Amino acid sequence: MLNLALQHEKNGSPQEALRLLSDELAKKLSQSQPIPFELYFELSRLSINTGQFANAYAHLQEGLKLQPRHFDLWNMIGITLRRLGRPNEAIQALDNAANLNPQNAAPLVNKANILLEQKRPVEAADLLGRLVRLNPKAHEFQRMLGNAYVQMGELQKAVVRFDTALQLKPDDIASWIDRIKAATDFEHHDEAISLVEKALEKLPNNNRLIEARIMVLRRAGRFKKAEELLLARLTEEPEDAWAHFQFAETVARFDRETGNKHYKRAVEIEPNNAIYWMNYANSLDRSRYGNEAEHIQAGYEAVTKALSLGPLPSRFVRMARNILVRIGRFDLVEKLGTFKELGRTWANESLHDALHYHLARVEAPEDRYEILEQHRIWGRIEQAKADMNPLQSPALLEKRSKIRLGIMSSDLRNHPVAYFAMPLFEFLDHNRFEVYCYSWCRNEPDQVQKYIETRVNAFRWHKAISDRDAAELIAKDRVDMLFELGSSTDMNKLEVMAYKPAPLQASWLGYPHSAGLESIDYILVDPFINPQDPALLIEKPFIMPHSWVAMGNLGFNEQEQINPIIPSQRNGFVTYGTANNPYKYSPTVLETWAKIVAATPGSKFMFVRPESGVPSFKEFMRAAFAKQGVSEERLIFAAVRGQHMRWYNEMDISLDTFPQTGGTTTCESMFMGVPVISLVGPAFFERLSYSNLSNAGLGDLCCFTIADYIRKSVQLAGDTERRKLLRTGLRFDIRDRPLGQPHVFARDFYNMVEKTVQERN
Repeated sequence: MLNLALQHEKNGSPQEALRLLSDELAKKLSQSQPIPFELYFELSRLSINTGQFANAYAHLQEGLKLQPRHFDLWNMIGITLRRLGRPNEAIQALDNAANLNPQNAAPLVNKANILLEQKRPVEAADLLGRLVRLNPKAHEFQRMLGNAYVQMGELQKAVVRFDTALQLKPDDIASWIDRIKAATDFEHHDEAISLVEKALEKLPNNNRLIEARIMVLRRAGRFKKAEELLLARLTEEPEDAWAHFQFAETVARFDRETGNKHYKRAVEIEPNNAIYWMNYANSLDRSRYGNEAEHIQAGYEAVTKALSLGPLPSRFVRMARNILVRIGRFDLVEKLGTFKELGRTWANESLHDALHYHLARVEAPEDRYEILEQHRIWGRIEQAKADMNPLQSPALLEKRSKIRLGIMSSDLRNHPVAYFAMPLFEFLDHNRFEVYCYSWCRNEPDQVQKYIETRVNAFRWHKAISDRDAAELIAKDRVDMLFELGSSTDMNKLEVMAYKPAPLQASWLGYPHSAGLESIDYILVDPFINPQDPALLIEKPFIMPHSWVAMGNLGFNEQEQINPIIPSQRNGFVTYGTANNPYKYSPTVLETWAKIVAATPGSKFMFVRPESGVPSFKEFMRAAFAKQGVSEERLIFAAVRGQHMRWYNEMDISLDTFPQTGGTTTCESMFMGVPVISLVGPAFFERLSYSNLSNAGLGDLCCFTIADYIRKSVQLAGDTERRKLLRTGLRFDIRDRPLGQPHVFARDFYNMVEKTVQERN
């Protein structure tokens, strides 16, 4: 039976070999026959080779009982534990193997790979250095040592090792890829492009190098060249799934409709490629053309298809989680990983935007400190990258007559960030300040950007620029203080701050949490947002005296008409609702909202979201409310993208999300005369509405327990007179409060900047 199984493996059918041996094992167990060591050994090896690591580990444990000092078993245990995500145990197993056979390098190489994966380059370099000294002509050892040096930020040493590996084995694709990647990671883009072309001369038809060329061109911002190469490939091979996929990857950010057509063709040609399905899903999720609800539904279906094909790499788990949360499939979300596991994985892989969405998943008190550490992990990695190719950080200029303020954001256009940033441009004190703006937006300037350009001293706009080049551009302008407003949202470059292009750096507006970089000195807060526990922030609080934002005319246009008759008078029932993004929803949020509706006789709940037109979203929202006895006819789904302000005329009370609260939506709701009930938590991201409501005179609508949140919601539903007064008077009342006084906000902001710069001088 063993010989037959091995013959199947030799003939290219390892799964059949594994089946035969598994059947043989089951037979022997059922008949209580002795099981030879060789059967466990081959089952373990075949299970590893076919990716069945849990089964492999079980077989290896049985094999150890028969031969506890078997070198190959311990080495395979190390490999298996690594694949099972148990690196520390894997290292111990590999050490056991190395002790059993000190002359065999295999367990040391496997251990080095784990150390590199864990970002422990010093230990990896020490181990690999020993291996290189024992066998200096082993190209693989040289290559791996080069990767250790890359992680340590020692580019020149890394290049020496990669070049040595290529001298030893000129056709080694892994060494070429690592050499190219090092140049790209250090933002030596011209060198990377040159290396790709040189590698392709030696290996002209290597798919990995062809793919690397496309990746390098995209990283360098040379999208048109990448597009041309891929179109040529598609002309020659129109059924090439890879070319369709890469073309979609290249153009989708600029042209979603064209990108989606090519993603769709890729998955039609290769329907079992989970990566293709996930990138297609992600693009559909971002598509705004045509029928958005259809795109969202198709994206959800693409995710479920990808998940059916097996476990996903962590960056695709991030995409899957976001899309599933958007739909309300929390049962599947829970299966993707724990809060700590996912957050730390994403942090280690520099996926900062994943941490943004992770804020809404905070539950236990310790989660708040855990996610802060996740941001620190990300920050340390990005700082290390910047330190590999540092800038000469400029010092403050002491004798300049005006303070030069930098504002970096790709959202200085018709975007919520600009709604709140606009007072700084409309009420700019030109006698004391020069303002320089920096945008990396890929879209052509709209009217808002053009207006801002007329108000500031300089507006640096670059569609495609590397992080370091952007930092160098800012450093040359010698700004005294730089504010980043976009964090890691689309088209922004938070990583620029790691290069310290300004002597003073601060975050504001675009991200409701510490970014994670120690190079950012301050984070703008107000007395309400500022956490009572200083340990919940990384940066020093830049505390505004009143409010951290103000409602200007751009986002809060007086032409938006308010229906003075509240919905409950017109309809005969109270309508609760939300316009908050579903990524802030959770089972607890939905349960709480449903309990409020259930406790208010005849009331209904309205979702004002593009997702409201998606069949799956409606299905899962109805199911969540049904658990609290709320029937589906009590739910209203308003499918809208933009032009949503008028829908507040159909809402009596806005219910905030938690732990991550609303920001813009809370202001919009109040502007339309709709009161907001909000739950306040300890951390920054749990206090945005607390600030907005308090600075609008509605601090009493802030709650500190879920029970109080429910009680105040139901109580306000019964207070018809107050809701009538707020409907017609709140917009005007806000004008007398800090939230509605953009000129006061701008004055306070510039005074704080001046004070901070002078103190540093």
